[in-house]
Amino acid sequence: MAENRITVVKAKERRPPASQTPGMIREEAFAGDDVWAGYVRTEPNKPSGWHTHGDHDSYIYVVDGRLRFQYGADAKDAVEAGPGDFVRVPPHTVHREDNPSSVEGKLVVIRFGKGPPSVNVEGPAAKRK
Repeated sequence: MAENRITVVKAKERRPPASQTPGMIREEAFAGDDVWAGYVRTEPNKPSGWHTHGDHDSYIYVVDGRLRFQYGADAKDAVEAGPGDFVRVPPHTVHREDNPSSVEGKLVVIRFGKGPPSVNVEGPAAKRK
């Protein structure tokens, strides 16, 4: 019974998924109909490109580095996270990860949802007046 077997994906076995975002390197460990799990590295002193995770709910554990997540209308909202912190990015949230440190960001990411796990976009919508 394959479903009763524990699976190990070695670090060297992780592969880049179809969608990458500038300033980030995603390595896929597991992907299925409703889940994506992987390891993500962010470049030091550089923001990533703007992106969303569509219908996916994303849960991120910061292993190393500092991250500043920018989001919201006109990208005026932001939260910061460091080693040992967990972050949740809700579905359809346009955002980018800025790595303000000189250390490469290292993240463990698990996403639950349908459709493509990452979609690059131009940026957040402007705030309506």
